[in-house]
Amino acid sequence: MLFGLAALLCLVAYSTATILQNGQVRVTDYPDTKIELSEGSWMTYGANATEIHYIGRWDAKHVSHWSAPGIRFGFTGDDVAVTFGSYTQPGTLVGYRVSGMDWQFTNVTGGATHQFTNSRTPGINETYPFNPNVFEMRVSNWGYGIQLDKIHVSEGESIVKPDARPRTIEFIGDSLSAGMYNSYEALFGFAYGVGEGLGNTEYSITARPGICVTDQECFGNPRGHSRQWFYTTPGDWRSRELWGDKEHPWNFDAHPAADLVVINIGTNDANEANNVDSADYVTHYKRLIQGVHGKWPKAQVIIMKMWIGFFQSGNSYFQSHDLANEVYSVYEYFNSEEYLSAPVIYDGVTNETTTLGEPTEPFVHFFNTTGILQFNDIGPLWHPTDVGQIKMASHLIQYISTKFGWEMMATGPE
Repeated sequence: MLFGLAALLCLVAYSTATILQNGQVRVTDYPDTKIELSEGSWMTYGANATEIHYIGRWDAKHVSHWSAPGIRFGFTGDDVAVTFGSYTQPGTLVGYRVSGMDWQFTNVTGGATHQFTNSRTPGINETYPFNPNVFEMRVSNWGYGIQLDKIHVSEGESIVKPDARPRTIEFIGDSLSAGMYNSYEALFGFAYGVGEGLGNTEYSITARPGICVTDQECFGNPRGHSRQWFYTTPGDWRSRELWGDKEHPWNFDAHPAADLVVINIGTNDANEANNVDSADYVTHYKRLIQGVHGKWPKAQVIIMKMWIGFFQSGNSYFQSHDLANEVYSVYEYFNSEEYLSAPVIYDGVTNETTTLGEPTEPFVHFFNTTGILQFNDIGPLWHPTDVGQIKMASHLIQYISTKFGWEMMATGPE
């Protein structure tokens, strides 16, 4: 009996210290990838090399901002290493992969060089279907960031500009889009799931926990999306540390226009702590979409019905949808004859609205999230579990595929 109890206790101890992911033990003590650059022979490229494709929003100092920013480039040879600048926050968790192989993770340090691939890295000696191999790295978080200093490959080898992807999605949102409290944070949110799940799709996630669409301070975010979406940084303490009071409008002309914009915003506007008037919420939501249409007139826009969580009523649970009527009224406004006959665009930098002379076709669509999530898909901190995020992404992928005829191009890579 004592032996059985001891064995049981051992099993309990093991289970509480182990995370299983798809039946396999998930690594949480990530490998130390730091190296001394002087110990090898390298071909080095600066952060401004044209072969490097930047994903998401990066500033002029090559510092990343918002959620899941990253880089991608092709390379020849076996070895890839990256030197991180001093503005890299200590211990920032990054995901990286070679071509279509699995994501791997490591914590990186400012002022250090980290080697990510060598001759023993799975996939490195293969030439099909990626030739040359492609290296991709993304920051897992939204508040932490990295500064890219240099890229290194084996001496005599080179980096190569990666092939452009045929379609682009921009996600605009808050903590729900940013994957807050999920296993790999932004790399496990529904926005990431949609971008990767569609396959062969460029996507960026301009999202941050606590932000409102209404232009006011919300949970430490000094401005709302109706203004801050037009800027490179979220205006947080990192932004001020880097640039002081100087702000940098995002150069939309220097980047490909989005084909599709997915917006899920309003959870923080609905929170009583921020004291947002519902009429102001609608006004600023309209401004954001008017701004999107002004910057990317050919983009289609999906606005999502928000989910706030579940409440008990009687002997069951029911889903909450704060500001549901307000969100739907925004959708109705952009599909009204009033707007379509004389469309209005907005500039969040100049704070000016302009009425266009030519009518526009409907471009705003409504995605009803009701019924996708169940009570147990919401974690104890009011955010979707990993499963909840996957369910939301799966339904949204089907909606996009059906609504716009987008082929699902995922062929195997995670």
